[in-house]
Amino acid sequence: MPLRILAVDLNSFFASCEQQERPELRGRSVGIVPVLAETTCCIAASYPAKARGVKVGMALAEARQCCPDILFVQQRPALYISYHHRLLAVIESCLHVTAIKSIDEVECELTATFAPREKALAVARQIKHRIAREIGPCLTSSIGIAPNWMLAKMATDMQKPDGLVVLEEADLPQRLLGLQLQDFLGIGKHMEARLQAKGIDTVAKLYAAPKPVLRGVWGGIEGERMHARLRGDTIPLPLERDQTIGHSHVLPPFLRTVPKAHAVLHRLLQKAAMRLRSIGHYARSLAVHLEYFDHGTWGDEIRLTETQDTLVLTGALNQLWARRPAELRAKAPCRVGVVLLRLLPLRGHTPDLFRPTEEAAHERLLGAMDTLNHTFGNGSVFFGGAFGVTDSAPMRIAYTCIPKPELEEIDLAREGRLRPPVSPPPAADDWMEGQTWMD
Repeated sequence: MPLRILAVDLNSFFASCEQQERPELRGRSVGIVPVLAETTCCIAASYPAKARGVKVGMALAEARQCCPDILFVQQRPALYISYHHRLLAVIESCLHVTAIKSIDEVECELTATFAPREKALAVARQIKHRIAREIGPCLTSSIGIAPNWMLAKMATDMQKPDGLVVLEEADLPQRLLGLQLQDFLGIGKHMEARLQAKGIDTVAKLYAAPKPVLRGVWGGIEGERMHARLRGDTIPLPLERDQTIGHSHVLPPFLRTVPKAHAVLHRLLQKAAMRLRSIGHYARSLAVHLEYFDHGTWGDEIRLTETQDTLVLTGALNQLWARRPAELRAKAPCRVGVVLLRLLPLRGHTPDLFRPTEEAAHERLLGAMDTLNHTFGNGSVFFGGAFGVTDSAPMRIAYTCIPKPELEEIDLAREGRLRPPVSPPPAADDWMEGQTWMD
């Protein structure tokens, strides 16, 4: 079975970008955090930090126990997006990028020219060399080469950092037997439990299981497809579609008041509505989620006639806000979030039969606002509910969703160049806004 796929996985991407930009961070234990607040967690870590036990999602206090000399650096999403596009250009100059899997991971198809093992290895080494020369030595990658995407992705995890692993048909299943079930794409915690219920608790048993058994575990054809992927067949993974659009924000102390929290929700909703229009979808439901330090969480959802109108969504948000339980109305949350649900693509939309003139007028208004925000930066024009907090809830990056800077930040180049603060030893106050700490 020929080698068909080359996967490039950038190592500790966010931390590596910071280390490339800032030589004083190189070789150090670095944790990337959303904000310099003791109540947040690490969203990325450098390899020296990982080697000492720091993990993604670990609270700062726990990370500091594992690694007392760790430096916490506030994230710079615009910088990481800039590096992402530069890296894509370099990889594309060596081998065509078939799919962008995430901000730090791409798939390249090996054509007949590159399918022979030595040719595939040569182009992989060329990608590594070009990245080091043209982007910088801190941006290392692990590259996996295999007959399909699932196996190539798994190969990138077998040797980190800066690895290069080839999985050929002759290597199967021996090279996979040391892995855990959840190392396989398509097997999460719940699927592992279903496999174990059938007596499949090792990779060897997974590989040996016949198609009908795996079909039963997965409840359909996807089980047979997993059987084929394990053997190197090029069966595509299920397509991921836009199911929800959401934003959330941990409120710093100066925003932990009821009016400010409400305003931040409006800010988040306006960002989500602009994203909704940018992908040509309509929402049929809106959910709000609030978290409190001492009073748990509260959330609610409201069904809507399909819409992408910020004004309609604003009315729905205010209805949800008014539904808060009486005991929470005087309490300020520490985290707020909105989610647009039950998305409908443009082709399935039915225009409003009872107010077509109003709907058309709102479309023109919102189109003009989106154009101004795309041109001059998100937040240049906004509805009054977000007054006073338009600088809050900055751009965030989910690994599988790369935000469009024109929907997020005012000045991508400027935001990418600004150096974020580096954490000092923890202070009595849990918020370190506006301080620039350097070694």
